[in-house]
Amino acid sequence: MKYSKEAKPERAGGGGAGARAVPVALMFLFLCGFSFYLGGVYSTGRTFTFFDAAATTATTTRTLRIPLSTKQEEESAVANSSDDEEQLEFPECPADYQDYTPCTDPKRWRRYGNYRLSFMERHCPPPPERAVCLVPPPAGYKPPIRWPKSKDQCWYRNVPYDWINSQKSNQHWLRKDGDRFAFPGGGTMFPNGVGAYADLMADLVPGMKDGTVRTALDTGCGVASWGGDLLARGILTVSLAPRDNHEAQVQFALERGIPAILGIISTQRLPIPAGSMDMAHCSRCLIPWTEFGGLYLMEIQRVLRPGGFWVLSGPPINYENRWHGWNTTVEAQKADFDRLKKMLAGMCFRLYAKKGDIAVWQKPLDGAACYDKLTPVTSPAKCDDSVDPDAAWYVPMRSCVTAPSAKSRKQQQPLPKWPQRLGYVAQDRVSAVPGGSASAMKHDDGKWKAAAKHYKALLPALGSDKVRNVMDMNTVYGGFAASLVKDPVWVMNVVSSYGPNSLGVVYDRGLIGTNHDWCEAFSTYPRTYDLLHADGLFTAESHRCEMKFVLLEMDRILRPTGHAIIRDNPYFLDSVAAIAKGMRWTCDRHDTENKENEKEKLLICHKKIWSAKKA
Repeated sequence: MKYSKEAKPERAGGGGAGARAVPVALMFLFLCGFSFYLGGVYSTGRTFTFFDAAATTATTTRTLRIPLSTKQEEESAVANSSDDEEQLEFPECPADYQDYTPCTDPKRWRRYGNYRLSFMERHCPPPPERAVCLVPPPAGYKPPIRWPKSKDQCWYRNVPYDWINSQKSNQHWLRKDGDRFAFPGGGTMFPNGVGAYADLMADLVPGMKDGTVRTALDTGCGVASWGGDLLARGILTVSLAPRDNHEAQVQFALERGIPAILGIISTQRLPIPAGSMDMAHCSRCLIPWTEFGGLYLMEIQRVLRPGGFWVLSGPPINYENRWHGWNTTVEAQKADFDRLKKMLAGMCFRLYAKKGDIAVWQKPLDGAACYDKLTPVTSPAKCDDSVDPDAAWYVPMRSCVTAPSAKSRKQQQPLPKWPQRLGYVAQDRVSAVPGGSASAMKHDDGKWKAAAKHYKALLPALGSDKVRNVMDMNTVYGGFAASLVKDPVWVMNVVSSYGPNSLGVVYDRGLIGTNHDWCEAFSTYPRTYDLLHADGLFTAESHRCEMKFVLLEMDRILRPTGHAIIRDNPYFLDSVAAIAKGMRWTCDRHDTENKENEKEKLLICHKKIWSAKKA
């Protein structure tokens, strides 16, 4: 039968089964969709507000639960309802979370293999296992001792771990002294104190005295006494040690006000670009440098800049006098030392100086004659061009030598000495940033100089001894850190692993930093930063990361009494303020230094000290 306008069903009641089928089907689809949406809300932990249509004088809200984790939903927190606004409230984590490091959690190590200690590398929990709670401080926690006194002492209750004190007491790393730990500057390889050790090293490497050496890497740092001593010499050190069950080495370092991150040279590259460090150091760090074909040495070679120095003390250096204390034989140690020298020579290093327990090798500034002899099939091999040497976020280490290209060798020149180096622009590094140029970096510096002045007016603690450990969570050129270079602070510059990799620019300027993905936890202990600065972080990452997880991570790493300066679009600041309130922060909203800029505002938040409930 042909279609006819006159044959359409009547609109009035009694239209028959065909008329009723359409609204029934629509209602079925609506209910299915609404059920699916509710399931998504519960599974992700997002909040959702039900509105009571029957209310006539006020709008009544009920906030859905925020579970501690999907596996621990029975410990969920129910937000307090109010008449006019939604309020979140996060529960406290259990008491044994006081030193919780999500991506290097010893409780999860058994899941991973022992090969080359890879279980100590980053292994972040999947979203269903993330802890959605506030990490408690230890009982008796109080604000850290202020810099520079903190370099020599810290409160025992803030880092209540006695293992180093009891097991390393003869080496004088630290000692318990009443309600404090004292750091006398001892160490395995510096029995006369870290100052005398660094003096000897500076005699071997004169560049440590005149600003030539500015950035350094300390592998297996202990409590970072070496990095702490170098601060007074104008050298910024990234101290590196793995997470462990007892020693809390990195937590001690940061409590002292010395730069440090959790990390280990194992199977993945360090989150640092190629050619960034002026010096790398190992003082009996127990890394088997000559094993696996020298793979660990190749990672040191990658991160050292041309002309940089690698310093080693401990086995097998000075084996003639030390071998009897290393539970080995003099023949074995001599063979190890010969193998070490051969490997480093094959990577184009030269033995620069050696005295007592310290040996220094130098990476060539040019090295064309040596590098040109290496090919992808020689031993050692030269890396091909298939992997960016600067790529360092979850990138496996490669058993090859990172050699500069012929073009970059022609452009290679010594960097200016510190502090002139702060304004240095390496065009090949800056060009990695969209629109990057010398003038763009100069403009960026001017912006952050004005911003820092404005921040200090709003937050007088910045620039005083109340703020020591600072993190710029989303930097490009390191301009914010450069604006604070004369203040009693150090700044960890974080460059997104999902954005332009400008971290090489930061290191060229004589500053330090790391790559990171803020959808995961940072490689540090809880309560390790006094100030977090987040510029445009939520605008940049909102499509990838759920905001509450980023803020809970900020709460984890921020010290009680610490502050966060969040600079972003007002749209995001409204949501940040609501979540921050549920984390027990107090926040105030302000204009930026450019009051006419309505697209960007400030939220300055303060984290209060709170006592954990008894376990």
